Amino acid sequence: MDKVERLISIIMILLKKEVVPTSEFAQLFNVSKRTILRDMETLSLSNIPIYSINGVNGGYGIMDEYKVDKRLLSNTDIENILTALGGLEQILLSEEVELTIKKIEAMVSPLSRNRSIQLSFYDWEGRSEMVQTLKICQESISKRRLVSFDYIDKNGAVTNRTVEPYELHFSESSWYLKGFCLHRQGYRTFKLSRIDHLAMDERTFHPRSDWSEQEREASFQPQLVAVKALISPSIKDQFMERYGRKSIENYSSEFLLATVHIPQNSVGFQFLAGFGTHLKIIEPKSYVADFCNYLTSMMENYA
Repeated sequence: MDKVERLISIIMILLKKEVVPTSEFAQLFNVSKRTILRDMETLSLSNIPIYSINGVNGGYGIMDEYKVDKRLLSNTDIENILTALGGLEQILLSEEVELTIKKIEAMVSPLSRNRSIQLSFYDWEGRSEMVQTLKICQESISKRRLVSFDYIDKNGAVTNRTVEPYELHFSESSWYLKGFCLHRQGYRTFKLSRIDHLAMDERTFHPRSDWSEQEREASFQPQLVAVKALISPSIKDQFMERYGRKSIENYSSEFLLATVHIPQNSVGFQFLAGFGTHLKIIEPKSYVADFCNYLTSMMENYA
């Protein structure tokens, strides 16, 4: 952590606490007490109303008037941040996320133990294997260093890629790396689970001027088809969670009619097949035919 970031963190903590001992700051930021003393001098010279209290229960505080006028975050803001970070921690187990959560919880420790929202994710075994890949990608993005790796496409073909990494993206249950592929000479999105032998290069790169525009236009959503399907009431909740209440209407005593937008490819077929006999596609006919061909090819594996 650099000095500016540490100074901002000190202000945030003092805005939420009355008096904080020098030793507590030193332990939190992993620096010496002398460094904290210099930080307090810097803040005072910057017209931040810091005061000190000597003695056993002494430490540093910030004037109440400043707290009232310059409060940066409310308790609700802090709770929302902790909730969001708590979810991120379960998706991406990293020391950086864990440290950030501890810093914010140090500001409002009673609140952090009484959050009203808890997020839970499946503890997939493969997630731990993904962490190292994520760390390399994060470091490469931060340092503007090229990455090289073998990429395995959906058909099993392997190509070696050298990429300017720009952004990590989490969608549904998978991580993706967005960047400029020097091999293809264009912006590409790579699924991290298909990346092998990932390495950070010594070579650096300058971000391309058109990246911001490309980032806005980029989409992970394939071309969708409006599909009508009869579904049993037992899976109604799953469709409501994904597509909303307006996607479902009454049809008969046994079925509901769901109108949803689904990719016309294996991803869409896999999603619908997961509902088994609780779902029957009725429109459009072309989608029904493609879905039947997909199911037939599945059955041929067991013929």
